Amino acid sequence: MALSTLQSATLSGVVRDPSGATVPGASVELRCPGRSGVQHLVTAVSGEFSFGLVESCRYELTVQRASFQTARLRIVAGGNRSPRVEVRLEIENLLQQVTLSAGNETPSAETGANADAQVLDRRALETLPSLGDNVVETLARFLDPALAGSSGVTLVVDGMETDKLGVSASAIQEVRINQNPFSAEFSSPGRGRIEVFTKQEAAEHHGELRYRLRHWALDARNAFAPQRPAQSRLSWEGHWTGPLGKQRKTSFLVSGEVDRERDRAVVFAQTPTGLWQQNYPTPQRDDQFSLRLNHRPGEKSLLALRFEQEMESTSGDGVGQFVLPESAASTRDLSRSLYFKHQVLSGSRLAHDLQARLRLESEAQTSALPNVPRIVVPGAFTGGGAQTNNTERQRGIELSQVVSVVRGSHFVRAGTALRDLSRRRTADLDERQGTYYFSNLEDYLSARPYAYSRMEGDGRLAWWTGDAAAFIQDEIKLRRGLSLGAGLRFERSRYPADSNNFAPRLALAFAPGREPRTVLRAGAGFFYDRVSTGALKDVLMLQAGKAQRILIVNPDYPVVFASSGAVQALPQSVVRFDPALRSPYLVQYSIGVERRLARLGSLTGTYSGVRGVKQFRSRDVNAPFGPSRLRQDPRYGVIRQIESSAGLEAHSLQVNWRGKLGRWVQGTGRYSLGRARNDSGGIGSFPAYSYDLRGEWGRADSDRRHALEVAATVSAGRWFDLGWVLELQSGRPYSLTTGRDDNGDGSARDRPPGVARNTLQGPGRASVDVRLSKKLPLKGGEKDGPSLGFAMDAFNVFNQVNYTGFVGNLSSPFFGRAVSAQPARRLQIGLRFEF
Repeated sequence: MALSTLQSATLSGVVRDPSGATVPGASVELRCPGRSGVQHLVTAVSGEFSFGLVESCRYELTVQRASFQTARLRIVAGGNRSPRVEVRLEIENLLQQVTLSAGNETPSAETGANADAQVLDRRALETLPSLGDNVVETLARFLDPALAGSSGVTLVVDGMETDKLGVSASAIQEVRINQNPFSAEFSSPGRGRIEVFTKQEAAEHHGELRYRLRHWALDARNAFAPQRPAQSRLSWEGHWTGPLGKQRKTSFLVSGEVDRERDRAVVFAQTPTGLWQQNYPTPQRDDQFSLRLNHRPGEKSLLALRFEQEMESTSGDGVGQFVLPESAASTRDLSRSLYFKHQVLSGSRLAHDLQARLRLESEAQTSALPNVPRIVVPGAFTGGGAQTNNTERQRGIELSQVVSVVRGSHFVRAGTALRDLSRRRTADLDERQGTYYFSNLEDYLSARPYAYSRMEGDGRLAWWTGDAAAFIQDEIKLRRGLSLGAGLRFERSRYPADSNNFAPRLALAFAPGREPRTVLRAGAGFFYDRVSTGALKDVLMLQAGKAQRILIVNPDYPVVFASSGAVQALPQSVVRFDPALRSPYLVQYSIGVERRLARLGSLTGTYSGVRGVKQFRSRDVNAPFGPSRLRQDPRYGVIRQIESSAGLEAHSLQVNWRGKLGRWVQGTGRYSLGRARNDSGGIGSFPAYSYDLRGEWGRADSDRRHALEVAATVSAGRWFDLGWVLELQSGRPYSLTTGRDDNGDGSARDRPPGVARNTLQGPGRASVDVRLSKKLPLKGGEKDGPSLGFAMDAFNVFNQVNYTGFVGNLSSPFFGRAVSAQPARRLQIGLRFEF
């Protein structure tokens, strides 16, 4: 055969997901057994790939993509054969189906393919119980609270960090937790972030319409409610996607949701007139709309434009437990964003992704009683006005660009990101009538408050925020069964303004043997935290003189000011950053082993450790000192200093199983044995006594010794699907306090002498959620044709009373008791139409 004929032979194809949508960025590896050398490339934006061959062989084609099962094919090519193949990747999800030959499958030795990751595809999201189809809330149970920063869990949507989903639940394609936990691409560890991927373009028109209903007649009574709360929820949501035009180079996706919830807060408080039990209405509404257009100018490029809008409103904010209905507030929130994406593939080894988002947001909060002072008796009741009256507007931009390169055994990703570069404006008139604090009911009846706090000033402030980051990550195949992931991330925040936030990351995966069934994994990394928006606002507001805070210890009741000049003459309280403030960081490390079990899926054991350095706390550096109980600088009241001087230490041993039992049951389970200790509850947490921090080191607020989570489905063929989630957790700690201001600093955080923080513990919790669902084809039994689905969810199906809100205040009439409980059993009915 002529050399020119050999060189003209090719092997090409396209990679698609189960819905028929193309899969860009998939790794395609071509190997001829018995011969050295491997050809490697990634699929184009159109999902296409093409190899040029020079000799005949029965090739092994391997296709891999994060969150999909690896596909392996044997194809004869070369000579006069130039085959074109279509590869369908099955999504590897939380409820991954393991076939009878699973024991012979080779586990992946990729550093980002850890088996203890939780990946939910469309089927898992449809089968598992989910209250109101709130995906983020459902998956939060799989996160580690010790790894969430001062701003909470990190949410990443389509590769960009954000704080809103932006689409309805039916438009979500898959969700991941702990995928590639030590990747330098992300700011948070794997168990501190949720990655959401929305549906992409489809070759044909598809859509879905969902209806959900909850009604109090189907619910059980909360343990602290006087009667069954009359609450309900009704929502419609759906999406429609498909191609536009005859050439089908353009596609669209439109999604929306209308959600109406009539919720009830349970008030359980002790007032001077007796026990107050009440179910108070807290209605909520949420309207979302999203429109996306995708256009492919060519086979190697993609343009996407998306508009998102969400309007939310709530009433009765803050009411519940000790807070009486008179202290209610209402909130209105409107957000709009315009999202742009450009994806380009150069050749078969270089890809570039650029994303940008413009955001406009506004929020307003108002009190039900705007001109009434607030009354706080800790551990008994809170009454009066909510002291909430503020508006905030934000205009900002977010940018992200990532370049991916395949070179030999290296897969390199590098990029930059600009997060939350925004201009914020606020008009804050909170607490203008002041708040009185009483140690107990007796002091309240005797008109003896221990402190009075009040704000003054116009409260108008404008400021800029923004964070920037850059990263590089190299996934290296050192040899067959051995891979290394090495990365470096740099982060720069406007506050605090330190510039040495380098975060190295390292991960190793080793699968010994020619056909291994075991993978050994190890990894470590640095992860930096940011200053929360609320703390930054407090600092800037008081430093700019836009507001003044006063605190009077042991005041008269009621306090009366003849003029604003009398207020100005009082010592002012301030909030400031410690001059030594630095960005806190976590050092996380882990080592584990994965084992493929014959016909039973996989078993994973992992030890993880976390050390928090320079963690945030607040401290009153002008607190009264000594027996005189006088502040060191009489010109000021409280000087709240935000510091990075706290620490954190956590250890856990986790055992994960994922697989199939018999013909019908498949699922995943995780048991955790752990301990977490720190000396700060966060950036807004104060110690009991600012000059003695020895008693602050103790159990973290999120510490739990044992935890078991199980998620599974039972598929009874064409009859029904049953999904269920089990949660068992040990009790969490709480602190013992006196309920009095013993040291004269204007707060009642004081603990008895010699008592450390978080020495008390509440009971554990147990909950089982269940979903029974059925899907009926509407067109001749076609699996992918139009269908009608029905689902019924039961949350806390056994109506277990899970107590919360334990009171450690010795001055409270409820000391040592719980004053609230998680919701009792609730039922939800859903209908779904797909086409």
